Amino acid sequence: MTRLAGIVLASTLVNATAAFAQPQLGSAQTFAVLGSSTVTNTGPTLVTGDVGVSPGTAITGFPPGMVTGGSLHPGDAVAAQAHSDAVIAYAALVALPCDVNLSGTDLGGLILAPGVYCFNSSAQLTGILTLNAQGNPNALFVFQIGSTLTTATNSAVVTINTGQNAGCVGGNVFWQVGSSATLGTDTQFAGHVLALISATVTAGVRVSGSVMALTGAVTMDTNLIATCNADGGGSVPRGGAIKVTGGGQIPVPDPDNAAADATGTGMATFGFNAQPGKGGTVSGQFNYVNHVTGLHVNGAVTAIEVIAVYADGSPRTVRFSGVCGGAPACAFSVLVEDRGEPGTADRLGVTIVGDDSESRSLRVIARGNIQFHKK
Repeated sequence: MTRLAGIVLASTLVNATAAFAQPQLGSAQTFAVLGSSTVTNTGPTLVTGDVGVSPGTAITGFPPGMVTGGSLHPGDAVAAQAHSDAVIAYAALVALPCDVNLSGTDLGGLILAPGVYCFNSSAQLTGILTLNAQGNPNALFVFQIGSTLTTATNSAVVTINTGQNAGCVGGNVFWQVGSSATLGTDTQFAGHVLALISATVTAGVRVSGSVMALTGAVTMDTNLIATCNADGGGSVPRGGAIKVTGGGQIPVPDPDNAAADATGTGMATFGFNAQPGKGGTVSGQFNYVNHVTGLHVNGAVTAIEVIAVYADGSPRTVRFSGVCGGAPACAFSVLVEDRGEPGTADRLGVTIVGDDSESRSLRVIARGNIQFHKK
């Protein structure tokens, strides 16, 4: 069975529906990262939202890490209240009745409808998990995991058909983890992770949602983590409705070089358009060709997210994502920065996961232009 066929089969086998109250994060909803003992970071991580720890007081690695759209809260009253509210949210998630027991099933390759999915012990994601909201902007996905959550390198959680909250790819997704969560290298993750003990976010991971550890530490390494609250915060409204277009080339060093001014002997070409539509929908197309490896990705855009803004509130960094059309089965996430005309300082980074995978860090484009259009 091909991987694409396996995904289609899974969509017919797993189609739960849920009728339960919206989980409430309370004051923790503004936190992208919240630890209990410590929060540590290595490398140029960008966090959009608050970063806090309580009852511990140690937050390290900022700088080189950066926080935008929020503040550091090392053991203060704000962090203490957020921690208390996160504990309450965790207990509420545990108490939800399970719709489908997926114990022993790898989440990779599944297409799931809204519902509560439980694992008696550990849960593993290898590849792409697709969450189909079926056009309901309030559709909720809850994963109750008895022990550990682990994602493999280049895995992804992709949301589709999300209606009015289409730009907020992790707002209505909750991961209740009974011990510790580890997000593997270059994972593209959606949702709020509430781990009872600790959370480790390894190099290159991108999270649309939040990462919280209730009794231990949160550890980060060169990540992008942006709040995405269940009320739609953290999505397109952060910077206003935004349309993005662009085309050009980026250098392809081998191996990949994370520096913004990286150069290489090879080139990859790209072209895209992504925009919010009527009723909160998102439309667009992304095309990418690596002329060194021959990788060619062409797919529909399903989500747009403003993850960083300038001091005046205008968008600085936008992320859009979607699912590749046809074979190979894959998902893509693209970061773009419009640095003004003539476009020589504009930047683009791309992550592709699935049957074919590639990760190119955010870098200055070699040719072309990227445009942000206010609607």
